[in-house]
Amino acid sequence: MSISTEVIPICALQDNYIWMFMDAMTRMAWIIDPGDAKPVLEALEKYNLQLSGIFITHHHHDHSGGVKDLLRKYSSIPVYGSYLSPLSFITDRIKEGDEISCSNIILKAIEIPGHTLDHTAYVGNHWLFSGDTLFSIGCGKIFEGTADQMYRSLQKLSALADETKVFCGHEYTLANLRFAEHIEPDNASIKEKIRVITKPTLPSTIAEEKKLNPFLRCKDAAIIKAVENYANQTLDTPVKVFAKLREWKNGLNTQWRHLKK
Repeated sequence: MSISTEVIPICALQDNYIWMFMDAMTRMAWIIDPGDAKPVLEALEKYNLQLSGIFITHHHHDHSGGVKDLLRKYSSIPVYGSYLSPLSFITDRIKEGDEISCSNIILKAIEIPGHTLDHTAYVGNHWLFSGDTLFSIGCGKIFEGTADQMYRSLQKLSALADETKVFCGHEYTLANLRFAEHIEPDNASIKEKIRVITKPTLPSTIAEEKKLNPFLRCKDAAIIKAVENYANQTLDTPVKVFAKLREWKNGLNTQWRHLKK
């Protein structure tokens, strides 16, 4: 296993991913968003690893609920999270542009409010840990921020290098593809992605997201037309298109059980 090429998915709760990467020489490991401690401890034992740090993208319990149990065993490790986070166990409060060294990997913090106000992504080594802001072919609900904040946060992430691998917080890809197909029923690329999809579907890439993710394509004529038809009004800015697109998916979430957040 090479730290430069592999991030290990740890499945947790109903459809969460906890992500782990390691230094194969030192057997040190870092995890992102441990919503549950048990599968993390099992993975550490399986790979004979020592937990060296925890990253939190946002304060929701399904992304942080396992931290206290992990700290009972690894009491001296750092827990990284936003300076805006309400979580009391964060030891290292970070802001935009801060860099964290994990052996031979450096992760940089990117503030991406919208889903929550404390939401932070971590990027480095052509990896992006995006939490619940950018999903594969989708985005998270807006719980604490505004549509403008969420749109701008997604634009920040879409500006990353095309080859950047996207490690998000949930396995929602197929449900998100069904919504994308609902918006663009004649999009051959979406239909092909649905045909070949296998689980786990992650990581995605920034290049693929810019091609298929409707929430990153709010300037595209086809998306604008579909959303304006849904809203029955003219939408003159990408943010307005994004807001109505998110509203559209929220409404369908209540109708389609297979559509997630």
